[in-house]
Amino acid sequence: MSERDVQLERIDKGDGVRWCVRLGKRTLMFDDESAARTFAAQLHMRVNADKLTLVADTSKAPDI
Repeated sequence: MSERDVQLERIDKGDGVRWCVRLGKRTLMFDDESAARTFAAQLHMRVNADKLTLVADTSKAPDI
């Protein structure tokens, strides 16, 4: 795994379940699984945005 990988981890605590989103050394804890998954997905898209490419001309179909 690299520092650019976003990890989602379930942690069972004595007072309930926590969801941990990690990026490198940074960690953020959530009580709600849906919120953790949404945040992890958005973070993943932002961190890996440089991998996206733009099509210069959309008026013609790509050559396959």
